[in-house]
Amino acid sequence: MPLPNRLAQYLHRRPQRIELLQHVAEQGSITRAAKAAGLSYKAAWDAIDELNNLAQHPLVERSVGGKGGGGARLSSEGERVLRLYQRLQALQAQVLELAEDEADLDLLNRLMLNTSARNQLHGRVLAIEAHGRNDRVQLDLGGGLALAAMITHGSTERLALQPGVAVVALIKAGWLALHAPGEPLAAGDNQLDGRVQAVLGDPEGPSEVRVGLANGQTLCALVPAARVVELGLREGSQVAARCGAAMVLLGTPF
Repeated sequence: MPLPNRLAQYLHRRPQRIELLQHVAEQGSITRAAKAAGLSYKAAWDAIDELNNLAQHPLVERSVGGKGGGGARLSSEGERVLRLYQRLQALQAQVLELAEDEADLDLLNRLMLNTSARNQLHGRVLAIEAHGRNDRVQLDLGGGLALAAMITHGSTERLALQPGVAVVALIKAGWLALHAPGEPLAAGDNQLDGRVQAVLGDPEGPSEVRVGLANGQTLCALVPAARVVELGLREGSQVAARCGAAMVLLGTPF
């Protein structure tokens, strides 16, 4: 039976983030890659930060300055991921040929959701400590960084969490607070130290501050303009990003 048009379109639709990787490989520039992918420069960097955060090693390496004004290229890990995706496309086509009707595709789409959380950090479970009906899950983010999440015991069981399990920690940008590195830390809070990569002001709301971490991942925080001035935040300045353990959501791959 021939595939319906919608299924044919599904087979040929490439996730925008993977397409961006392909354009980076071809163009060697974020500006040109963003244009080729139909994205703004900011949206392209947001997507690259997200990809680098989710991967065990950065997929895109950037260079600043120089005669050509800087550029970007895929790391060896990025090239490997791109090859894997191309293989996955071929396998996906074979699997979707088994779909009997479009209802099967609707089910698949419901099972694969995007999230609005700007910060998606890859890590592994180090330990799980019981706190009444809740569990405090300690994560290793690599690069000497740790993060704790407070979730219900039922969630721990549903996600089948145990030491060594790979997880993604989700933190909304508005849930992060930035502090000077030496300020006292409230009991139970998380602190991730890093350096400011960029401060993007917004005349109608809080500034977007991007913080580079020691493990190569990037955090995005929404910070009131007055706080940016108070902390003297600018590119290269050291800063501490903090949030409570209850503000950290956990997810596991299917």
